[in-house]
Amino acid sequence: MRSIPSVRGLSPAIALAAVLWSGGAMADQQGPLDARIDAAVNAVEAKVIAWRRDIHQNPELGYQEVRTAKLVADHLTALGYEVKTGVGRTGLVALLRGGKPGPVVALRADMDALPVKEEVDVPFASKVLATWRGQQVPVMHACGHDAHVAILMGVAEVLASMRADLPGTIKLLFQPAEEGSGDGSPGGATSMVRDGAMQDPKPEAVFGLHVSSGLRVGEIALRPAGLMASSDSLRIEIKGSQTHGAMPWGGVDPIVVSAQVVLALQTIASRQIDVTRSPVVVTVGSIHGGNRGNIIPDTVVMEGTIRAHDEDVRNRLHEKIKAVTEGTAHAAGAEAKVTINRGYPVTVNDPPLTAWAGASLRRAAGAERVQESRPVMASEDFSVLAREAPGVFFFLGITPADKRPGALGMGGAAPNHSPRFFIDEAGLKLGVRALSFLTVDYLGRAK
Repeated sequence: MRSIPSVRGLSPAIALAAVLWSGGAMADQQGPLDARIDAAVNAVEAKVIAWRRDIHQNPELGYQEVRTAKLVADHLTALGYEVKTGVGRTGLVALLRGGKPGPVVALRADMDALPVKEEVDVPFASKVLATWRGQQVPVMHACGHDAHVAILMGVAEVLASMRADLPGTIKLLFQPAEEGSGDGSPGGATSMVRDGAMQDPKPEAVFGLHVSSGLRVGEIALRPAGLMASSDSLRIEIKGSQTHGAMPWGGVDPIVVSAQVVLALQTIASRQIDVTRSPVVVTVGSIHGGNRGNIIPDTVVMEGTIRAHDEDVRNRLHEKIKAVTEGTAHAAGAEAKVTINRGYPVTVNDPPLTAWAGASLRRAAGAERVQESRPVMASEDFSVLAREAPGVFFFLGITPADKRPGALGMGGAAPNHSPRFFIDEAGLKLGVRALSFLTVDYLGRAK
């Protein structure tokens, strides 16, 4: 049996580097199915691009992905997959049972778009409007989920073409609402897990990718342990006492107190959390209070986001935010109510599986094209799936060669979620190849 190497006891960075750069056996071997994978990937590339453009032109918001799910379901059914729709409301699960016994591996793609007005000049630009939080808004695939769906549709076709020789079962997860629902419903991964997507059969591993403007076409980045941050929402209500703006001593000014709270919160990351253990971010992005310049209001409401890369640090951060906010308000004679709603957990790449996957990705992309990612403060609900089975999530470059990755304003690429987010479709082929190699290598490791 060819097992996943153990790297426990090594730091995540050393563990990944040891496998990626050691020239290990699997990285240098060419498996018997490699040529077939390459031929199948080449054959499906044009379809992947066409699917991506169709989905991009017809984006759907979270839990509204009816058209996208039907496109996927029709394709997978035609390939011979067992397809179950309506999983997690608008998601679907598809099974391909190989011709030989073996493990179960899951692959995931998210399907939803964002309430963003497209500013990219392409023939298939989105003109779609949809309802988001009770309002009509423009909709765009500004985070690349259209590419994720098209890539996994391509992978499905590649794997179906060699079904008889595959030892094990492939489970495909096409997930809704990674970007949220807008109505307070849980994210799509949570909804799918609640509907049994990670059971019957239970996968032994789950893989996923995300296109990134921070990498050029042909590049892949991953890291063991914490790859992407947790994401929690923060709401603070500062209760003061209303008075005339000309006589502030007659009341308690919640606007001044809110300013003091914002500044005090920043000292948590800089002075109270060991940032060598986990990077953290506390951002206040919204402050609302008052309606006239000469009236000090009773109340100010602030909203923000909290990010961390370690679950213990995440919990401590919550405690510190509450203590600092309440203490600052109390010192000024005000009251503070702090509400923290836990969102997506830290996206944790299983270290032994990541070390193994790094070698497989080297074969798919070339050793010089696979690099270690820095910790990313954005969040992903792939993290929910990776709590159900060991997971590996990696970034796929889609920035053209003549652009600086992630350097908007300096002649570089617009970031994910930007109305100018652009995908160089030459990068899609490597996404199909990478997931196909990971799947075939993982299933074949038990030979």
